[in-house]
Amino acid sequence: MCTIWYMKRIFTTSRHIDAAASEVWAVLSDVARWPEWTPTIDSVRRFDEGPLRLGSRAEVRQPRLPKATWEVTELVAGRSFTWEATGPGMRTIGRHEVVADGDGALVTLGIEQLGPMGAVAAWVWRGLTQRYIELEASSLDARVTGHASA
Repeated sequence: MCTIWYMKRIFTTSRHIDAAASEVWAVLSDVARWPEWTPTIDSVRRFDEGPLRLGSRAEVRQPRLPKATWEVTELVAGRSFTWEATGPGMRTIGRHEVVADGDGALVTLGIEQLGPMGAVAAWVWRGLTQRYIELEASSLDARVTGHASA
């Protein structure tokens, strides 16, 4: 008999955006405004004000997914933030990074789902999760550059 104690699944996408990393970061880190530019987010309600900081929390509602409360667990101002949401038997980690890339910026977005129920969620929503992070990257590009991107 085999017991699985630790399960995880990681979804990632990266995209070059023709804008300064600081411009991309300004849009990406303003999580309360995400519903304005990406169809993958219905609403975000911040529990604090001002720039994201360690411990910042927000309730996020997404189409076809349960609402979740996310808490910032890592932050490098101007470059990256990680936040986490938990539920029974699972933990979901969202990673967001912006780095200078030539004359633009490289954005990397990731979702990691851990725990027994995280493995189930990853399997059930695998296609949706990957589509969402790819759509978020392209929507971010369009928001920052002002034109639709492929």
